[in-house]
Amino acid sequence: MPRPDQPSLEASPADPVIDARDLVKRFQGVSAVDGMSLRLGAGEMVGLIGPNGAGKTTLFNLVAGSLRPTSGEIWISGCEVSQESPERRIGHGVGRTFQIPRPFPEMTVLENVLTGAQGQHGEGLLANFIRPGRVRREQAAAIGKARALLDFVTLSALEHQPARILSGGQRKLLELARILMAEPKAILLDEPAAGVNPALLETIMERVVELNRQGRSILLIEHNMDMVSRLCTRVVAMALGKPLAEGSPAQVAGNPAVIEAYLGGAA
Repeated sequence: MPRPDQPSLEASPADPVIDARDLVKRFQGVSAVDGMSLRLGAGEMVGLIGPNGAGKTTLFNLVAGSLRPTSGEIWISGCEVSQESPERRIGHGVGRTFQIPRPFPEMTVLENVLTGAQGQHGEGLLANFIRPGRVRREQAAAIGKARALLDFVTLSALEHQPARILSGGQRKLLELARILMAEPKAILLDEPAAGVNPALLETIMERVVELNRQGRSILLIEHNMDMVSRLCTRVVAMALGKPLAEGSPAQVAGNPAVIEAYLGGAA
């Protein structure tokens, strides 16, 4: 499957979807991230790579809102969000996956996707009594949308099955469908290839390419360099919490500093 040469929406460096500026994150005086900046333009697919211990996951969690930076700024679609929660960042249009998905195991696959729906009036007790018709219409629309997303991620046949029966790759597809319920502008993918069999990995890559073709921005953390090279038009490498190299997949893979960081086991 070829890498898309052009994103569906032209990325504008002056107005990125995500703009992380000079981020620092210290844990008990030790800097896990030390002066990293990262931009993700509209419609871009960017890979974030680095050896174990480089600080990739910490940077990812800062952007997603799971951690707060010690210093620096994070802007999403022109709004400064450095101290906002992950839930607020979903409202700004950024959703994330996890390296190890943890769906609600006893809920059905369809019910798991429905947990990603935003702004449902039925979540409030009073609305169920005052405006039951509106609540029913919203529920019906959400179910229809969830089923369409399950079809998109090839899980329709399992919609009534408990999520606990899914394989690791299927759980990653389920998590992607749940995130898409919130209609994010940008998706942060945390090692989507980890623990996934080759057939399902192809499905995941195809779905990611299609989402990017539709105009969604993608930030991808991944150790699978073949996947990064096939999907991403730009790659950012880091080591020891600091920026190391940036450019096309071929440029970064051939960069002597990147080669040294991997072979030297910067951890």
